[in-house]
Amino acid sequence: MNSSASSSAAAAGPAPRVSAFIPEGTRDVLPPEWAQREAIRAQLSGLFSRWGYRGVEVPALEYASAHHPQDAVAFKLIDSGGQVLSLRSEFTTAVGRLVRTRYPHGPFPLRLQYSGRLWLRALNSELGRLREFNQLGVELIGVETARSDAELLHLAAAALREVGVGAALEVGYPGFVDAVLEDAGLHGAARAALHDAIDRKSGADVDLLCAQFGLGGETRRTLHALTDLYGGPEVLDTAQALARGTRAQEAVAHLRRVAALYAGPLLFDLGVSRRYDYYTGLTFRAYAPGLNQPVLGGGRYALEGGLPGAGFALGLERLMRALAGDLPPEPELVLALDLAAAESARAQGLHAELAWTDDRPELQAFSAARGIHRWVYTDGGALTFQPAGEVTL
Repeated sequence: MNSSASSSAAAAGPAPRVSAFIPEGTRDVLPPEWAQREAIRAQLSGLFSRWGYRGVEVPALEYASAHHPQDAVAFKLIDSGGQVLSLRSEFTTAVGRLVRTRYPHGPFPLRLQYSGRLWLRALNSELGRLREFNQLGVELIGVETARSDAELLHLAAAALREVGVGAALEVGYPGFVDAVLEDAGLHGAARAALHDAIDRKSGADVDLLCAQFGLGGETRRTLHALTDLYGGPEVLDTAQALARGTRAQEAVAHLRRVAALYAGPLLFDLGVSRRYDYYTGLTFRAYAPGLNQPVLGGGRYALEGGLPGAGFALGLERLMRALAGDLPPEPELVLALDLAAAESARAQGLHAELAWTDDRPELQAFSAARGIHRWVYTDGGALTFQPAGEVTL
């Protein structure tokens, strides 16, 4: 998956902390939050691996290109040789480059996963208020079938379950609206304006534009209906009735096949069009309760040269917001009074910090501040635990 949707599914995380010491849109991450983030990353990476998605890593620095889908919002810099570079702003383009250069002949399909940081120069309401954020996702490259689309929906739902986020999957097909507008004989400015109004679900604006461009009767009713194509499977029946041409009919038929293969609850939003120009087929996203931005987004696209691909990405910061107040319990931490005790405690799976002094009051004050309730030491070769501060040696 890509571009504004993939970054959109990631960039908004916990509210950035305004500070004179770090740039706007960046933030420090403290230990409990770091532990939660890395636990989520490990859970999802393990899930993707079990589904056959192998990990790859791509450089954080890329050659800047006006053709890059995120070029307008990417950080740019110039190296010592005068080459314009940009910081990685999304993953799909980089993974596509990797596939073209490293796996030009497959074997396809290729199932790949990635994880890492992204950077955005721009701050806006859609992409959120973070300019540095973490994302992980998968790409299924070299195959274009209803079954492969359904696989990604299944994996997306499994990923959300894996981390305990309750979010419904919303499925779209941006080409459907374009096909209906094409069948209505609309082109140029009229088509672009109606795309925008339909995407915003503004029936009033659609009516005004129909009047402006002299569209009436059945065409006006059809275009107005496109603003209300949101809901359950019944939306596909409405879309079928609006589909006059082959391209629109094929879009609905494909969605029906995918829905049948998925066999789980789906919401459909077939009025979405303008924000997803990158995609060539089905798109999907997931919203968690209380968040107005998706925690997951993806869809089908074509890589350079026409190689088909599809995938999705999850924003770690957004997942953490969705799980706010549900931090995993921190493992018990003990204070080891000698090196042998520390090594033995760690061998038992405990987390142990090593005392740096024999000053008991100092260690007791530190333990109280850190929430350490037990000290451990070796006594005649045996590992002994005592409540913090009660050790007398």
